[in-house]
Amino acid sequence: MRIAIIADIHANLAAFEAVLEDIDSRAISEILCLGDIIGYGPDPEEVVGEIRKRKIVSVMGNHEYALINKEYFNRLNPDPKRTLELTLPMLSPESIAYIASLEPVRVHNGVRLVHGCPPRSPTAYLFFPSRLMLDKIFLSFSEPLCFYGHTHTLNFFEQGLLPEKGLEVGLGTYHLHRQKRYIINPGSVGQPRDGINNHAKYLIWDQEKEVVIYRDVQYDVMRTVNRLRQLNFPSFNSDRLLR
Repeated sequence: MRIAIIADIHANLAAFEAVLEDIDSRAISEILCLGDIIGYGPDPEEVVGEIRKRKIVSVMGNHEYALINKEYFNRLNPDPKRTLELTLPMLSPESIAYIASLEPVRVHNGVRLVHGCPPRSPTAYLFFPSRLMLDKIFLSFSEPLCFYGHTHTLNFFEQGLLPEKGLEVGLGTYHLHRQKRYIINPGSVGQPRDGINNHAKYLIWDQEKEVVIYRDVQYDVMRTVNRLRQLNFPSFNSDRLLR
């Protein structure tokens, strides 16, 4: 079975459509989403609608959490806070109810899915972990494989190896060893911050071949940038897409 892992779409419909087209061409059996469906981008209703239409298994990201938790919303930086203020009236009651129904963690077919830091946080970052921190995180859950998002970077941590080896890995194929455990970030569909390029990123997990494959997909970035500008979203949101 080949499974697509996506994260951090951030209401970027142009990027999401390009990734879905790529996924649909590659004999993928299932798509799993690691949260942050909304935020930053100009098309939250359309992206949530596509997630729901395709019945994509997803967890709650910190931007979804902020939409339903006033205390966390108030702690956001000005740009994401303003973005969510613009996002809320763009969402239908059905989409808001869907967002509120998301869980912070899912164990799906024996694999852990979480947006932020494992084992279950939608808000904490897994940035530059020390060896001790990474060891503690691996001890906090029992599944052999955990996919997470939130950092918008490509990470591939193997239990027992120095964390530096898994920081900001490149595109391509990485092997999974049956006796090893992994924490893997597929990068971001809609707001990549990986230093590779500004293409949309996602991951294919090939269970039969025991590999994960990082992919990048070109899309019409200016379609998203122009729409953000027309809707008067914070300039940060569009500027990041052009880097």
